[in-house]
Amino acid sequence: MQMLHSAAALLPVNLVPVNMVPASIPSPDWSGFDIPLPWGSLRIHAYALCILAGIIVGLWLTSVRWARRGAPEGSVWDIAIWAIPFGIIGGRLYHVFSSPDAYFGPGFDGTGDLSLIPQIQRGGLGIWGAVVLGAFGAWIGCRRAGVKLTAFMDAAAPGLLLAQAIGRWGNYFNQELFGGPTTLPWGLQVDADNANFPSGYPADTLFHPTFLYESLWNIAGVLLLLALDRRFHFRRGRLFWLYAMYYTLGRVWIEAMRIDDAERISLFGITTRLNVWTSIFVFVAALAVFIVLGRRKPADADSVYLPGRKPAAVAAGRSEKPGSFAEKADDGGPSVEGEKEGKSARGGERESGSPAVGHPVRDTDPIVSNSESRDNLPDNQNGPGHSSAPTEAVPASTGGTTSAKGTPDSGKSGTTANGTASETDGTR
Repeated sequence: MQMLHSAAALLPVNLVPVNMVPASIPSPDWSGFDIPLPWGSLRIHAYALCILAGIIVGLWLTSVRWARRGAPEGSVWDIAIWAIPFGIIGGRLYHVFSSPDAYFGPGFDGTGDLSLIPQIQRGGLGIWGAVVLGAFGAWIGCRRAGVKLTAFMDAAAPGLLLAQAIGRWGNYFNQELFGGPTTLPWGLQVDADNANFPSGYPADTLFHPTFLYESLWNIAGVLLLLALDRRFHFRRGRLFWLYAMYYTLGRVWIEAMRIDDAERISLFGITTRLNVWTSIFVFVAALAVFIVLGRRKPADADSVYLPGRKPAAVAAGRSEKPGSFAEKADDGGPSVEGEKEGKSARGGERESGSPAVGHPVRDTDPIVSNSESRDNLPDNQNGPGHSSAPTEAVPASTGGTTSAKGTPDSGKSGTTANGTASETDGTR
């Protein structure tokens, strides 16, 4: 075995077998692509694609959970159209002020490049700025949709963590925000000519892939949040604050591993990165809010609607099908009771066996036959005022009065004495 190692050491570097090279995560050989345009080209960065993919997948998970809460259909997109732009702007602003040297110069001496601030494709989004300003945008969208912000935050918490897990891979393609040197087999290779390669290290140095650590931590957190929510059914924003506690717990040790330039703060005799202190404070605040909310038991906690914004059908607790009698009654149409009253109110037609107008039926009375009814009709061929004499006396109808002999008083066939409509009108 010693002879094999000695022989491999004598071989040129380009002849050493690949399987004998120490295991590591290679640096990316692709960071985006160009779209040709008439006036030049448009560069699509892999970093932006990772952020976009995270937003899409996170929104999908949020929409599924939001629909299961009984939220209005499509409201998740009405909220997202406000939350996403605000979140991106907030994330960028937090990054600029937490790592100000490139933009304002060391110590804010004015030697930085302010034109780099809007160039988000270069990387740099602070999660806390994205969460704070994104929550403000979500509040606007929730108010417009008539739903509670806390209900949406609970539905969106696992999706937000999933979006971060995917978006964090943008740091890999930008070769940024990696940790200190390591000899572990999953060490990350960084191109020595990259602007983010730290000075003073050999070109073949491997670094901790903090992007991978955070991505795996976040994926595990998504599964944990979904399992806890299924078990305890968190409401009033408690699942969101649980997300904040979980994320900051991992962010503290991951952030402490990084070696990139960042703003440092000294508190309690300890000097460390601003993001570490921010994570600690957010964890403590989230834990306190989570406990306080757990002691409150407000009514209607399961409803996603703001007070007074719940639809009438949801408030009544019923599901009305189109075309139902209840729907017709609400729209001003006839109800079941209304139809019955209308039928009984149309004189004696229903009581005498005659159908209501628009509802012709066969007369089932064995005494009055169809032929007898036809005998009472005017004989159009004999001219007006002539009618065929009935062979038998027909029982008087309750819808009108006749003379004592059973013949019309006026001498006109089929006409009642008091001027009411023809008796045959109800039997046609």
